[in-house]
Amino acid sequence: MTALINKRVLITGATGEIGTAIARKLHEKGCQICLTATRESALKELTSELGSNVQYLCSDLMNIESTKGLITKVISKLGGIDILINNAGITRDNLFIRMSDEQWVDVLNVNLNSSMILARGAIKNMIKSKWGRVVNITSVVGVTGNPGQSNYAASKSGLIGMSKCIASEVASRGITVNCIAPGFITSAMTNKLNSDQKSRILENVPMKKMGNPNDIAATTKFLVSEDANYVTGQTIHVNGGMAMI
Repeated sequence: MTALINKRVLITGATGEIGTAIARKLHEKGCQICLTATRESALKELTSELGSNVQYLCSDLMNIESTKGLITKVISKLGGIDILINNAGITRDNLFIRMSDEQWVDVLNVNLNSSMILARGAIKNMIKSKWGRVVNITSVVGVTGNPGQSNYAASKSGLIGMSKCIASEVASRGITVNCIAPGFITSAMTNKLNSDQKSRILENVPMKKMGNPNDIAATTKFLVSEDANYVTGQTIHVNGGMAMI
C-alpha cells in the first residue's frame, strides 16, 4: 500500500460513521486528507484525532453555488486531488404523493448534484497527473428501491448511472470511477432501533448482522489502491447478502 502514501484525498460527509472510518483507514495508509462536512466542531475533533497531514473545510453541499467553489479551495490546501470520496448523503423520507419539492431537491442536491460537481472539478485535476480515483458511496436502496425513499433512491441510483458514464470517459486517462453500495451499517441512527426493529431488519440479511463502517472503509481502501487498477465502472455491494445483485 505504499502507493497511497501522500495521495491527496477529499472526503465529503467526513464526520459521519462511514466518512470517519474511511478517513481513518486512508490516513493510516499515509494519505494527505481534506475532510469536509457541515459541523465544524466534529471536523476539528476528527482532524485533531488523526493529527498530521489532515485539514478540513466546512461545506454545505445543499448549496450548489458554494459547492462549485469547494474543489478550488481543496486544491489550494492540498496542491491537487488524487482521490475523491463522495460520501455525503442525507434523507428526507416521505411517501411519494406527499413529498414536497424541497424534500426532493435537497436530497438530490446533496446526494447526486454535489457529487457531479465535485467529480467534474476533481477529474479535471486528475487528468493532469494521469492518475485518479473516484469512489461514490451509493446505497442498496439505489438498486432495490424502498417505500418512502423515492428521492433517496433516485439520488443513489443516479450516482451509479453517472459513475458508469464517467468511468467510460476517463478510463484511458488512468482514472477509475466506482461505487460502493452499503446495506444496513451500524450507526448512531441504527443504534436507536429497539430489538424488535433490528430483528425485522435482519430477517432480510442472510448474514444475520449489520455491517460495520470499517467494512465500507476497507472496500474503499481497495478501490483507491493499485490492487484495483483494472476495476472501473463497478458497484460493489456490501450488504451481508440482503441483495445479491
